[in-house]
This record gives sequence, structure tokens and C-alpha cells, in this order.
Amino acid sequence: MISGQPYDPSDPELRRLASHARQTLLAFNRQGGQASPLLAELFGHTGEDFYAEAGFHCDYGRNISVGDHFYANAGVVILDVCPVTIGDHCLIGPHAGIYTAAHPLHGMERRRGLEYGRPVTIGHDVWIGGHAVINPGVVIGSDVVVASGAVVTRNVPDRCVVGGNPAKIIRRLDEAYGSSSGAF
Repeated sequence: MISGQPYDPSDPELRRLASHARQTLLAFNRQGGQASPLLAELFGHTGEDFYAEAGFHCDYGRNISVGDHFYANAGVVILDVCPVTIGDHCLIGPHAGIYTAAHPLHGMERRRGLEYGRPVTIGHDVWIGGHAVINPGVVIGSDVVVASGAVVTRNVPDRCVVGGNPAKIIRRLDEAYGSSSGAF
């Protein structure tokens, strides 16, 4: 599964790991989210100042690694059948999704029940807007803004804003930090 090869999601060990994640997430979401040791223990790695709102969901948790100063708003979903690596100072808006899980394109292959995945890597200082989707295999550079509702299907270079479906570069961020505020 981690290597991107086809796997059977009904494998007893995977079912056990997924069940453990569901139970941990149920307790985490019941307590209202926040900087919970429950989620920190579930994840493969968390940096300093880690915070997630209630409504967070993932497949296994153990394949998620987040850096320092991480924030996930309400309803974030990370499907982590492959590694999801998120850098420092990253913000994820409400109901955004990061997906590593994938299914075969042909119906007959899907009927066999096998799945596969592709890792997702997100650099430092990335802001992912609400309801954005990051698809399997995507690498997002550092200093990137992913606009609300964007569907990211391809790699994103450093220092830019992307939006749309499929996401495209809306603008490049220049080297000088000015008062570049605004919603996308």
C-alpha cells in the first residue's frame, strides 16, 4: 500500500489499523478537537504547536507527518493510504481534502476491490483554502496558496497562488513580502 502497489483494503491488518484510527478520531472529535494528544499519537509525526478542529478524519493517521505550527480547520479529511507530508506553518481550511487513495480506471478492475495510492507532499508556509482538494501524487511547493474550492491535480511550484478546477497558477508571488492580503 505505502509503495503505491495495488492492495486489498479488506486485509485484516489494514482493517485493524483503520478501526483503531476511527476509534481514536471518534474520541478526538467528541472532545472538540484542539491540540489533542490523541491525534498527535495517531499521526506518524507532529511538530510543535499542532492544532486541529473537530470533524477531522483520516484513514490510518500513521502515514501523516506534519511540521511545526500546523492548523486544520473543521471537517478536514486526509486519506492517508500513502504518506502525506506537510511542512511547517501550514493552514488547511474547512472541509478541505488531501487524498492519496486511488482506484483503477476500468470498472472490471475496480470490481476486484483492489486500490492503490500515491503520496502527497506539501511544502512550508502553505495555505489550503476551504473545500480545496489535493489529489493523489501531488507535490505542492513552499509559499503556496491554494484557493478555496480548487482541485489540485498536478504539482504546484513554490511561491504562487493556484485556483480552479483543475487548479492552475493564478499568480506568482514575488520575492518581496508586502501587504499581500486578500481572499482567494
